[in-house]
Amino acid sequence: MNEITRRDEVSLAGAALRGAPWKAAAIGGGAVAAAGLGVGLITGGGDLSWALGLGVALFTLIAAIGAVAKPHEGDRVTRQARQWGLRHPWKFALMPAGLSAVLDYPVQLIFDGEGVFGAGFDALWHGLLVYVIAGILTLTVKGRAVTR
Repeated sequence: MNEITRRDEVSLAGAALRGAPWKAAAIGGGAVAAAGLGVGLITGGGDLSWALGLGVALFTLIAAIGAVAKPHEGDRVTRQARQWGLRHPWKFALMPAGLSAVLDYPVQLIFDGEGVFGAGFDALWHGLLVYVIAGILTLTVKGRAVTR
């Protein structure tokens, strides 16, 4: 049996994300961050780091699900990577989770004021949430893609 390495898995997840709807992800994440901040300001508890963290999480989730939602579109490499992502949803979900944690860390560091370790803990926690949600949603997309 031909097993692939961790490095190959990361490459496949990255190739699947290459075809992600980045513009829609940016618009969706930005809109949710703005709405979260607006609601927070209206209710008197506006937290910029929370709103931006929520926007980053949604950005990566939209990109992840958009990447595997149409497994038969794109060039050959992207199609194969998307199909791999659907066959291995939890391994695929590691890439968006890592991306979320990396993007969320400076947000938490600059706007939350908890310091280096507190920001790292918050970013890892948010990445874990993205991992679970992306894995579950990829499983859902997998079920839908197989029945078509």
